[in-house]
Amino acid sequence: MLKAIDLKKIIFLDIETVPVYYRYAELTESLKELWDRKWLFNKESKPEELYQKAGVYAEFAKIICISTGYFHQGQFRMRSFYGEDEYMLLKEFSSLFTKRISNDYLLCAHNGKEFDFPFICRRMLLNGIPLPDLLDISGKKPWEVKHLDTMELWKFGDYKSYTSLNLLANIFGLPTPKDEIDGSDVSRVFYEEKDIEKIVRYCRKDVVTVARILQKFIGVGSLKEEDIIFTD
Repeated sequence: MLKAIDLKKIIFLDIETVPVYYRYAELTESLKELWDRKWLFNKESKPEELYQKAGVYAEFAKIICISTGYFHQGQFRMRSFYGEDEYMLLKEFSSLFTKRISNDYLLCAHNGKEFDFPFICRRMLLNGIPLPDLLDISGKKPWEVKHLDTMELWKFGDYKSYTSLNLLANIFGLPTPKDEIDGSDVSRVFYEEKDIEKIVRYCRKDVVTVARILQKFIGVGSLKEEDIIFTD
């Protein structure tokens, strides 16, 4: 099945997210109460201590960067959508699906089915943006959903395991995408350092790594740095 995948018909992507409110104390009283209720049965930590996890929950977080990449005529063309205005970011990202991406494409991310794809959908709905067909999986049969997930492919049906992108890169002999920052640094870099460019670079490295890992799975070539073109 993997050998049947056409790399030229895949859009690789990765997202970076941060809490809408950087610190627990900044939450509105209603959101604070709802966050507390979320952790009602967690007796080991206080809700305010667990707020460091807020960036992975679409109800409490927002997208600040989506990076995409695709193979075309020997190149890997990349574009990033980023900034503080999530609505504009998602609107521009959505325009890809009306201008360039047809429904015969696949979307690919690492842990995309559990995180990236549903997070994008939830934030689009919260921003009043219609879901593109490739993301709108409601009512579709499993074989009709055109999403690839390198973590799921690596599991080979073993649903109890989690393998990070960084670990896969290491064991396949690929450059680490975490050489500058990792996911735990994104909120700090965004809110304290105010260095969105650093976050964009990190996000792009993840996309390139996902593409290289899928190439390893298929047994086809190896994406070179000189073939990466930025079209922002």
